[in-house]
Amino acid sequence: MGKFVNNVEEFYKFCESNEVEFVDFRFTDIKGSWHHISYRMSAVEASMLEAGLPFDGSSIEAWQPINKSDMLLKPEVETAFLDPFTADPTIVVFCDVFDIYKNELYEKCPRSIAKKTLAYLTETGIGDEAFFGPENEFFIFDDVQIWTGVNQSGYRVDSEEGEWNDSRHDNEYMNTAHRPRTKGGYFPVMPIDSMVDLRAEMMQILEEVGLTVMLGHHEVAQAQGEIGIKFGTLVEAADNVQKYKYVVKMVAHLNGKTATFMPKPLYGDNGNGMHVHQSIWKDGKNQFYKEGEYANLSQTAIHYLGGIFKHAHAVAAFTNPSTNSYKRLIPGFEAPSILTYSSQNRSAACRIPYGAGEMATRVETRFPDSTACPYLAFSVLLLAGLDGIKNKDIPVGPMDVDLFELTLDEIREKNIPQMPHTLRESLEALISDGCFLKSVMSDEFLDTYQNYQFERQVWPDEARPTAFEFSSTYSC
Repeated sequence: MGKFVNNVEEFYKFCESNEVEFVDFRFTDIKGSWHHISYRMSAVEASMLEAGLPFDGSSIEAWQPINKSDMLLKPEVETAFLDPFTADPTIVVFCDVFDIYKNELYEKCPRSIAKKTLAYLTETGIGDEAFFGPENEFFIFDDVQIWTGVNQSGYRVDSEEGEWNDSRHDNEYMNTAHRPRTKGGYFPVMPIDSMVDLRAEMMQILEEVGLTVMLGHHEVAQAQGEIGIKFGTLVEAADNVQKYKYVVKMVAHLNGKTATFMPKPLYGDNGNGMHVHQSIWKDGKNQFYKEGEYANLSQTAIHYLGGIFKHAHAVAAFTNPSTNSYKRLIPGFEAPSILTYSSQNRSAACRIPYGAGEMATRVETRFPDSTACPYLAFSVLLLAGLDGIKNKDIPVGPMDVDLFELTLDEIREKNIPQMPHTLRESLEALISDGCFLKSVMSDEFLDTYQNYQFERQVWPDEARPTAFEFSSTYSC
């Protein structure tokens, strides 16, 4: 799979051959959400694609003030694909955001930051390309209810796969009792796996929009799934995450269900991660590969991991950017919260996957999740790793034991560092340990991001009582 067009001329020919009526220009905000504006095909001139499309930057959260609101979308026609869900033929084009006041790519545009990160990689001389392979897990529910107010808050999710439905009986529901059970969802066949056809439809449509799909399967938790897609360059891989999430959500929606990438929607069952495979290449050579070393990892790869682990608390502000992220990083649910590395060991924060030879050697960070903006998460992982290579940082490890079996006392005795336990911890670490990002990210962006996350996530969460607090403290 891959590109459908390579330049503006091919773009217009592709639109003509597919009788395109609308062009949907899309861009990403700092929390990773897609925004779009649709133009009639007849109104899209080549000069517009070159000069950019005006929009109001003050209406996007945490972006421009109203007195400097005019900004431009810079389309990249090579990213174009046909939207499989619109009633009328529509082509989607990814855009970067351009700052007309500074005459440069916008410092708060995640996709632009990713491009600047790749440019910085080249400047360091360490590599000329970085490959990323994310694995985004998701849940598919039948019904979701959410309520919150001054005197109440709560949620309820439901799935036919949920074991809580074992005793359900009403006139419109036949209870088959075939369910995966808590932590029992890995690889069962139908009828226990009720999402086979849904995933198949998702896989087919993902290929239609240009992704190379390799596999799909039920994951460990009830109602949980995953689809494996081919890795790509940093920006390409992040673009693919945006497509992936869009397709998964829309296919579920059009089938009367609802999909979420929320890290921990179910208490007591496994959560959603975004495991990220990474490698750096230079002149066609994998800089992470050295035959004969532990897992064929070069010193460059070891130092790369050392940088990620050294800055892990600050990195988590971007790779695990929701308060819910830290409910997933709890021991006992395949939570990779212990900062060490290990070959083929899924209990470590970084796994070195099995692979023969130079092409397959890579590192896999297992702590990120899909609430992350992919452009920012991949950029921060790369920047932390490059800082580790520069400073020759050495990570703890390798450790080939089952880390899930270690007690908290044993972890402390062995001086094994851990991921932060809350979003507040990660944001405070970003404030004190953000210098490794400043080769690419501006102070203005970092200040905006920190403040936005405190105001949008941390403070509202910390201020709200929970049902558990009522059950545990009401009668005290």
